Amino acid sequence: MDHKLICEILNSEMELATGCTEPAAIALCAANARAHLKGEVKELTVLASVNIIKNAMAAGIPGTSYTGIDYAAALGAMGGKVERQLQVVDEASEEQRAAAIALVQSGHVTMGKKETPEKLYVEVEVKSADGHTAKAIIASAHTNVIYIEEDGNVLVNHKVGTLVNGVPADVVDEVLSIQSIFDFANELDPEKDDLHMIRQAIEVNTRISQEGQQGNYGLNIGKNISWAKQHGYMCAGMVTDAMEATASGADARMAGANVPVVTNSGSGNQGITATMPIVSAAKTLGASEDKMLRAVTVSHLMAIHIHCRFGLLSGLCGATVAGTGAACGLVYLMGGNAKQMGYAVNNMLGDVTGMLCDGAKADCALKISTCVNTAFQCAFMALNDVSVQPNEGIVEHDPEQTIRNFVRLGNDGSPVMDNIVLDVMLTKQKA
Repeated sequence: MDHKLICEILNSEMELATGCTEPAAIALCAANARAHLKGEVKELTVLASVNIIKNAMAAGIPGTSYTGIDYAAALGAMGGKVERQLQVVDEASEEQRAAAIALVQSGHVTMGKKETPEKLYVEVEVKSADGHTAKAIIASAHTNVIYIEEDGNVLVNHKVGTLVNGVPADVVDEVLSIQSIFDFANELDPEKDDLHMIRQAIEVNTRISQEGQQGNYGLNIGKNISWAKQHGYMCAGMVTDAMEATASGADARMAGANVPVVTNSGSGNQGITATMPIVSAAKTLGASEDKMLRAVTVSHLMAIHIHCRFGLLSGLCGATVAGTGAACGLVYLMGGNAKQMGYAVNNMLGDVTGMLCDGAKADCALKISTCVNTAFQCAFMALNDVSVQPNEGIVEHDPEQTIRNFVRLGNDGSPVMDNIVLDVMLTKQKA
């Protein structure tokens, strides 16, 4: 087994981000364009794919009370730091924030839909008062800059679909499986294997969970679970504690808390969902740090395993993918084997498949709490060797085939679902 390659996969598919990653990708694209503009930004145009628009419309912009594509792009152009990647705007000054707001409110930021089969696509063009222009394009991954143009001169030009950095999806697909992930978790050497992003995920995602529990963010799903426990409406214990911890992190993130997260497959919510149920359950069970580290690794690798074919954005909610990873991590944490991890996959995808993604927003935390609850139930079933049967729905005897069926449903069904959802969202906005 190539431990170095699996660690490389982990460390390329997990990264630090502040706020929702779709607005962050827009801001990063704008920052890249701005870096090649002669003069100050006076006009800004954003073109984006349906999935980007859907996920960026209602997500909070870190450090502000604003939401939306226009503010994300403007802040990236006025105060973004390219080298910060998905933390691009977390160090913007008050003056830069004010300049971004003024640019939007002056009507000098325009937006449109890019007709492209690419699910993740952002194009930003900036203009100065004296006619200079610059353009940048991000596609296929949130930090994947494929095109840069300065005053009509092309500086960077890669084909759409090209992954400039990271491990190609076909390599990830070849290396990862339920069995290989289980074996890696058993064989890894915490001292020698490069698991710095796993360690960072445990630390950073715990911190934003605590922020959500202490602050007042979004729908306060985590706090509502806490309230229900305090009043005896929900039983305190491992499952509800994990639901509270995970939802609280999503509460803070989606409200624009200026606190970083570690992502999974380009999503902060999925990074939180793949991490916090395991961390919380390990605390309840009194598991060792070593066992928790291995279980969190299983969770993140399983989510990456599904995502490498599923894609980063879809008409189906990504929390179902991360929740499936969490279910496998819970099975591992509680002493289960690879076969039982497969049962957990079948149970999860037999249950939560079909949960729609209707954009990134506050109630993502509600969907996440649902997936966390389901992850525990499915893990418990798996530990008792109970699995959804292969004659039921999209579930197959081989859980790897179940994953392929799920991926097909998400990929082939997404274009229609995404366009319907976006049409509803845009119509509602106009009303």
